[in-house]
Amino acid sequence: MSLIARGIRIRLGHRDVLHGVDLTAREGQVAAIIGPNGSGKTTLLRALTGEIAPGAGIVSLNDHNLAGMRPEILAGMRAVLPQQSALSFPFTVAEIIRIGLTSHPGSEVERAALIRAALARVGLPDHAGRLYQELSGGEQQRAQLARAMVQVWQPVGPDGPRWLLLDEPVSSLDIAHQLTVMRLVTDYARRGGGVLAVMHDLNLTAMFAARILLMHRGEALGEGPPAEVLTDDLLSCAYGCGLRVGQAPENAIWLLPQAASV
Repeated sequence: MSLIARGIRIRLGHRDVLHGVDLTAREGQVAAIIGPNGSGKTTLLRALTGEIAPGAGIVSLNDHNLAGMRPEILAGMRAVLPQQSALSFPFTVAEIIRIGLTSHPGSEVERAALIRAALARVGLPDHAGRLYQELSGGEQQRAQLARAMVQVWQPVGPDGPRWLLLDEPVSSLDIAHQLTVMRLVTDYARRGGGVLAVMHDLNLTAMFAARILLMHRGEALGEGPPAEVLTDDLLSCAYGCGLRVGQAPENAIWLLPQAASV
């Protein structure tokens, strides 16, 4: 089963933001959406989560048309980590994570155990009682990831794979926590779930993504495995500067911004 978008067109205000974008993300893999600022990555993700309705095109999740799914059913199949999460009231970290358990059928003891397990996985085992507003930006980001994870804790449910849809999940993190998060979501995919993430770090994308969609001015410039998308020509075209792709000794793709020529 897959998360599939075909011919997605979106107009916001007087501007066409997406121009017939196609995407395929498969269970068991991490898929990534990359591209320069303003290329339409977040808008596409919002269409894939059901937050905004496309003006044209179809999104299907596990063979179900997203447009026809009830919110409570959709919430049990996919969890969303937005780029930013603003709170106006003082909540503890545990209370934030508990939001992801709104529809969880388990007992209070089971919910508390899930919260502890999620906090441990994101490296915040002692933060349950801390106020969310007192955390650093990176800690807040990891707390929100824990909230998304408990919503779809088991990677495979009665209706098939569950999905983590993440908008820049490592943007506020240091390199150690970036690796922690990427390994965490990769493990989720390996256990049968699906992961789709908007990414800016091309090296992390090359390391962890099995499939990549490269966006440019609201269109798909390339889609496929990293070796097919992360090429000199496609990246230079998308980002507007000369980029060269090399190979690390382990034959993993890597990129050096120092080699860019404007």
